[in-house]
Amino acid sequence: MKNLIIICLFFIVSSCEGNAQKKDKKIYKVSKTETEWKAQLTESEFYVLRKAGTERAFTSPLNKKYKEGTYVCKACETPLFKSEHKFDSGTGWPSFDREIKGNVAFSTDYDLGYARTEEHCATCGGHLGHVFNDGPRDTTGKRHCINGVSLTFIPKN
Repeated sequence: MKNLIIICLFFIVSSCEGNAQKKDKKIYKVSKTETEWKAQLTESEFYVLRKAGTERAFTSPLNKKYKEGTYVCKACETPLFKSEHKFDSGTGWPSFDREIKGNVAFSTDYDLGYARTEEHCATCGGHLGHVFNDGPRDTTGKRHCINGVSLTFIPKN
């Protein structure tokens, strides 16, 4: 009888799911099924925006683009970054020293075994990249390291 009670307690305790184990399932203003996102996005866009992937460094045509304009989310066209805040970080990804406030959301990512600040589109939840504290010291000190495939550039009229 004692063994039965111990076994039952073991299964009860081990099957409990605490809050720390639950993934945050935030509802975004623009929300689609995986099938709908796959139909809208290219394979590489889907990989980065919906699966939190990373494009290869130095592959984005937006990396060296310095015309005036706005960078918007590839998935939902939310304005995310302004060209006046873009700089050449030498990392191989488009980099900005600040985001358009309210349009970018942040979370903590432990995928590499340590904490990094991950950036998402605040409207659709699309993965953009990460923000680091090694940006230009004369402005914000931040480097928003963004996957170019997650952005569309809209030139200033």
